[in-house]
This record gives sequence, structure tokens and C-alpha cells, in this order.
Amino acid sequence: MLSISLAAPAKINRFLHVCGRREDGYHNLQTVFQFLSLADTLHITSRSDGQIRLLTEMPGIAHKDNLIVRAAETLKQYAMAHQISEKPMGASIRIDKQLPQGGGIGGGSSNAASTLYALNQLWQLQLTLADLKQLALGLGADVPVFLHGHAAWAEGVGESLTTLAVDDAWCLLAVPDCEVSTAEIFSHSWLTRDSKIKTIAAFLEQGGNKRLVSEFRNDCEALVRKLYPQVDHAINLLSQFGQAQMTGTGACAFVLFDSQDAAVNAQQQLPESLHTEVCQALATSPMLTE
Repeated sequence: MLSISLAAPAKINRFLHVCGRREDGYHNLQTVFQFLSLADTLHITSRSDGQIRLLTEMPGIAHKDNLIVRAAETLKQYAMAHQISEKPMGASIRIDKQLPQGGGIGGGSSNAASTLYALNQLWQLQLTLADLKQLALGLGADVPVFLHGHAAWAEGVGESLTTLAVDDAWCLLAVPDCEVSTAEIFSHSWLTRDSKIKTIAAFLEQGGNKRLVSEFRNDCEALVRKLYPQVDHAINLLSQFGQAQMTGTGACAFVLFDSQDAAVNAQQQLPESLHTEVCQALATSPMLTE
């Protein structure tokens, strides 16, 4: 049996604008994705019996609903429908879980993308990254960027990606003790949905490739801070060190630093009751560079 292990990295949203609701119920977004060195690790072994087995239980998520399993089944069904492989396509999957659920750092989406990428190799399907990204979109709007592999300006529901040159930085990530439901936030009547369309040029001109800029914000943050006091508290604590911002629909928040020493120094000043991680904010995904 063949095996592969690879990282499933976290992401942060450098900003997140909600620019209107679409007829299909989804929202038009603008955001910039950047990867973190903080990651889950997937260990995947091929099986000759054609079964997909997730060996690591995820609390509160049924086996068939887990994005890892859904990704594997999606790839398998696509390969069968297009008669790409006549070999049995099965896999045993184990995960070393580091990324929190409901944290806005893309843990489930990254797991799904890494599963597609790994199984494409293990099953020798020879699909292109473009093929995998198309399958990924059916699993979730954030999944394709992890296969894109580079920091990106994203539009549409998050699937229209333009590679963006951003500087690596050091990130102090706060992980509040709560899970935020993306569906709850995007369906909430208080959510601001009328942000004006911005340009990549404006983002870069204001230094967005190096730091956060006030004109580019997270439209979900104000609502989440009202609904989840833990998130509000975390952002208030981080704000003493710089421009703190929530990522995605939360719950995690972050501040960027120029050096590891500065990030660690800030971390040491925070109460131990707040879980934090110092990691790198990267322009290239560690999944595709390992």
C-alpha cells in the first residue's frame, strides 16, 4: 500500500468585504487569503478494497459529513464517472488535528483540499490543479484557495482567485473558546452587505501587501463581536499590540508583526486563559511546497 503525509495549513483573511447577496442566496465577497505555518497533518494510505475510512473521529461531525470523507468520495466518483482509473480507489485517513473548528482559519476546507491533492497522487489520477479546484468548489467556497497554493485576491463567493504578492510576516493568532457558525453569520439580519467594490491596486497602494489597512476591514467582525463576547475580548486584548482583526467569520483573530521576537513578546503579555499561537503568515502554501 502507498502512503503520503502532508500539511493542511490554516489561512487568514487579510480583509473580508460582503458586497451584496446573490439570487442563489450566496454572497459576493472580496477578500485576500494568506496561509499560516500552523497546520493539521493528514496521513493517507491507499486501500485495495475501495473503502474510504477516516480513522480519526471528529467530535460532533458524522463520518459521512466530514469534509475529508466528502472530498475523497467526490474525487472517487469523478474518477469513476470519467473512467480515469480501473483500480480500486480506497483510502485510510488519519489526521493530527491542530486547527480549531469554527475558527475562521479554514481547517475543514484545508483538510478537504489536502485530501484531494494527496489522493490524486496516491490513486495516480493525474488530474490537474485546475481540475481539482473545480471539484473543490463543490465542497466549499474556501477550498479552492488551498489548491491554488499562493496568497490570493478572491472575489465571487471566494472562488475567483488572482495570485497576489504579499510579504511573509509573523502572526499572533488568538483562539477564543467558542465556535462561530458561518451559516449563522451570513444569514443574520444585522450583517452589513453593501461594501463597495475595491481594486487590487488600491489594496497594494495602501500597503495591504505588508500590513492591515483601515479601509479594508472584516464586515463580519462587528456582528460576531456582538454575538460572541469571547471574540470581542480577544480582539480588545490583541489591539494593544497593533491593528487586530478577526479572520473569516471568526472566532480567531490576529495581529501581524515584522519579527518572531515581537510576536512572542506580545504573546507573553497576554493572559494564559486566552489560547494563542505564534506562527508565520506565508505567501505560499506549505501543502504545495513540502
